[in-house]
Amino acid sequence: MNLETFYEKIGGNYAETMGRLMTEERILRFVRKFPADGSFGLLKDALARGSQEEAFRAAHTLKGVAQNLGFTALYERASAVTEILRGGSLEVALLMPDLESVYRLTVESISALD
Repeated sequence: MNLETFYEKIGGNYAETMGRLMTEERILRFVRKFPADGSFGLLKDALARGSQEEAFRAAHTLKGVAQNLGFTALYERASAVTEILRGGSLEVALLMPDLESVYRLTVESISALD
């Protein structure tokens, strides 16, 4: 799968990312590093332990990385979770399945890149 197709599949913004990072090689380098980012795992772990502050930091980091890489669909879902956690609540259970689904699609699609 090429990079433009990847961005279409995950609901991302290829043109915006290209404008920011300037070359496909640079985009690919950062995109391929994304699966090693531990933010999503830290978010799930912090929620399971009931740690609102840690969950907020993890969600905020995930949101920022997704935004910088142009992963729009993932960014939007991580942003929604971040805002709930920012307010001091842990009531994100209804949002987590959708966030996890988009996260998994993104990671799986990265492995299919040319």
